[in-house]
Amino acid sequence: MGKSKKWLFLIALTIIIHTACGQTVSWAFDAVKIGPRTYEIHLKPSVPSPWHIYSQTSPKGGALATKISFNKNPLMVLDGPTSEVGKVTAKYESAFGVTVKYFEDGVKFIQRVKLKSDVKTNVTGTIQYMICTDSRCLAPTKQTFSIAID
Repeated sequence: MGKSKKWLFLIALTIIIHTACGQTVSWAFDAVKIGPRTYEIHLKPSVPSPWHIYSQTSPKGGALATKISFNKNPLMVLDGPTSEVGKVTAKYESAFGVTVKYFEDGVKFIQRVKLKSDVKTNVTGTIQYMICTDSRCLAPTKQTFSIAID
């Protein structure tokens, strides 16, 4: 490969890496007190357009469904499943052979927790998710979180 072809290859590779890496998701985390010793934990991804993030209920066989795992904490209990607030899109994907569910205009994942006593603690865990456009997907990503409850 000549020098000019090597340079063109390096420039093209740099552009591809920059484009893929530039499509990152940033997360906002919050704890909102909704009653005595009861809080809502808000996990909100900011997904750049035209990308979308998958629902927790997107079926197996398609793109990776969002999975939220909370670490055990002896000072609190989870109160029900993690809910999703946002406009979900259900679309048949011939590449996967299933109807996937995703959010492209924003979503907030909400988990209710109850403290066992009046204490300060942190809710910690991991979110595993995947983002895609209509034509491509990025590799699954893990995001850890720690949210103070006081």
